[in-house]
Amino acid sequence: MSKQSATLLIQCDDQVGLVAAVTEFIQRHMGNVLHLEQHVDTDAFFMRVEWDLENFNLENNAVADAFEKQIAHRFSMSFQLFFSGEKQRMALFVSKLPHCFYDILSRYQSGEWDIEIPLIVSNHEDMRPVAEQFGIDFYHLPITADNKAEQEKRQVELLKQHKIDFIVLARYMQILTADIIDQYPNRIINIHHSFLPAFPGAKPYHSAHARGVKIIGATSHYVTADLDAGPIISQDVSRVSHSEEVDEFIRKGRDLEKTVLANALWKHMQRKTLVYKNRTIIFN
Repeated sequence: MSKQSATLLIQCDDQVGLVAAVTEFIQRHMGNVLHLEQHVDTDAFFMRVEWDLENFNLENNAVADAFEKQIAHRFSMSFQLFFSGEKQRMALFVSKLPHCFYDILSRYQSGEWDIEIPLIVSNHEDMRPVAEQFGIDFYHLPITADNKAEQEKRQVELLKQHKIDFIVLARYMQILTADIIDQYPNRIINIHHSFLPAFPGAKPYHSAHARGVKIIGATSHYVTADLDAGPIISQDVSRVSHSEEVDEFIRKGRDLEKTVLANALWKHMQRKTLVYKNRTIIFN
């Protein structure tokens, strides 16, 4: 069995003694550091530290308060604290395109990801049989210009009811408004092709093929109010050539979307992301 551990994600102004103070706090309470990584961006300091809880002499519910009083207050740190035994709850939003949806569910069912998926939300009925096959509650909430506000209110109610930690847009073809985004900052993850802004519209692969592009790609990012302009978590590319038809572009693009989204989700689930000025710090 893997060790039970705690993880701190830390942000503050860069200053002398930060690493020593954090590690001394862990050592003082009989913790053993398992992983530690830091980064300095101009005058901003970022850190991820994970430690073994086997001999740690603070109860889980006392760690945050102790760290705030003993370390964070002194250095004006903002921090997030997580424990490995806490299983995260993910909501899956999908429309009609199934490739990312199936990939996520296969990783979930195989046990690759130790999470819970309590619900699936869709603006179409197409994926209901798949949700039923996996034993996951499926909510069909069709959206029009007239009912968007009402349906998003219902979505928020469902997310709260199911105690959702983060949301994944697995090619969910609706734009979320601030009513949802503001309640889940840096906890909504999207995936799309990387042809934007050069090739917008419903058929970007066709446009890219006609232009003779030589690489295609995919981007996964946190969702913000600025459409497709949120902090990037993961990206990848694949080479294409003049000899390949549009169908091959689409096949390669969808493969990239699956793997890039899966990598972004893994980084998020492992507590390896921090957001700073619309950029991400991705720890190894």
